[in-house]
Amino acid sequence: MNAGAPETAGPAPEQVPHVNRWLVALAVVFATFMEVLDTTVVNVSLPHIGGSLSSTVEEATWVLTSYLVANAIILPMTGWLARWFGRKKLLMMAVVGFTISSFFCGLAPNLETLILCRVFQGLSGGTMQPLSQAIMLEAFPPEERGKAMALFGLCIVTAPILGPVVGGFLTDNYSWRWVFYINIPVGIVSVIMARLFVFDPAYLRKRSGGVDYWGIGLLAVGMASLQIFLDKGEQEDWFASHLLTTLAVLSALAFVLFVFRELRTAHPVVHLRVFLNRTYATGVIMMTTLGFVLYGSLVLVPILLQTLLGYPSWQAGIATAPRGLGSLFFMPLVGLMLSRVGARKLLVFGLLTAAFTLFWLGQLNLQAGYWDFFWPQFLQGVALSCLFVPLTTITMGPIAREEMGNAASIFNSMRNIGASMGIAAATTLLSRHRQMYTQYLGEHIHPYSIAVTQTMNQAKASMMHHYGADPVLAARRAAALVFYGVQRQAAMLSFIDVFRILGGLFLLMLPLVLLMKSPRTERSGPPQEGAHSILIRPPVGRTNIRMEREEGL
Repeated sequence: MNAGAPETAGPAPEQVPHVNRWLVALAVVFATFMEVLDTTVVNVSLPHIGGSLSSTVEEATWVLTSYLVANAIILPMTGWLARWFGRKKLLMMAVVGFTISSFFCGLAPNLETLILCRVFQGLSGGTMQPLSQAIMLEAFPPEERGKAMALFGLCIVTAPILGPVVGGFLTDNYSWRWVFYINIPVGIVSVIMARLFVFDPAYLRKRSGGVDYWGIGLLAVGMASLQIFLDKGEQEDWFASHLLTTLAVLSALAFVLFVFRELRTAHPVVHLRVFLNRTYATGVIMMTTLGFVLYGSLVLVPILLQTLLGYPSWQAGIATAPRGLGSLFFMPLVGLMLSRVGARKLLVFGLLTAAFTLFWLGQLNLQAGYWDFFWPQFLQGVALSCLFVPLTTITMGPIAREEMGNAASIFNSMRNIGASMGIAAATTLLSRHRQMYTQYLGEHIHPYSIAVTQTMNQAKASMMHHYGADPVLAARRAAALVFYGVQRQAAMLSFIDVFRILGGLFLLMLPLVLLMKSPRTERSGPPQEGAHSILIRPPVGRTNIRMEREEGL
């Protein structure tokens, strides 16, 4: 045996038929939900973390950035790591590493230790999403993949929405450390379920060969630079910062060299030729845009509720929950409807409905109440159900099973990149438009305006009567009060603009649906002797026929 090659491991194929598909799905989704939840669960705890560890809130944001950077680096390499270690072993290693690093995050005595533990947590958790998706796609036949992706989508869509709610509850009632400790029992259960129910397919042979060190290095540099650039862009004013400008150039150069390297090397860490399939390439573009809009809009609503309407962080988290409720109720229904209605029709319906909900949010004002936010978000959860399930099913439909892990890694990685871009774009547009509207509205505040004069006199009289202020102090306070009103209106107008821009992005995706081919849903034939009983034969094509001949399938 070659000492440099991984050993061939995994159970004998005849052991696998006894495993129920839904137990496999539950085993992998359980771990993935925990990992996705951790992308947002720490957000509301940052002020508490900063105060507890004697650091500023700005310094504490590295707790988020370090996790996202590590996650972004490892995620595209999951397909290669699965071929090297085996999917089951990699999944168990990831869950164990995530659980242990979560424990040490909770014990961290200072900010530096916490950031280091979050890096290990991100590296461990980054492989869970594509591994779970690839395992579930292979465990279910084509006609049932919609149900499987409904369960997976429910995890991906609801976990980041529930994150701030769970984080706020644990932080307010216990301690920010429990945000990490809560992962320990979930991780233990996940390891046990993965050990019992997850098995490597017979065709997934661990391959020997060289390691693409240059590819790994370029990918790490490009992803880390891009993630830090997006995460710190608004805070450092983007290209006004020499550091961020350097990171942007470094990221672009690293990605160009990475693509050149991966297309020429014999053993690439990421197989980019999968983009030659038109349906898959279009699906990845749409999923990137979906991540952009989903996370961009997700970050806007809590900011609007807390800064303009005075909601506490806990109530703001509760007010964002309707989107998760809509997905919770309708995601299973979409999985059942997929084979009857058609994936592309559901996709068009989801895009139109999602755009409508964002334009609906773009009609709100400062007098909006809880129910004004509830219904558009609930309907948006329904729309996301109609988007995620058919989009995943269509995109992965033409992918050969041998490339499923690699394709799922790229698919999930691009969704995460889209999410980071969406958050950065939403916060930047919000800031820029607020400045623009403040200047525009401020131009109408002058002493020659009758309305302004009346408002100032009323405010001045109120300050003198209720607070006993002298005329000079009352006049200053009245001016400050008027300017505060201008700022609130400007902020509300900027929120409206961003909601409408995000809604327009959904409409722009409609023509892309025409470029995608509907997935095959007919039932596959019985597995050949010695084959994995829950594996799915890929759609027959020239490439797949050659693979089957070579493998004796």
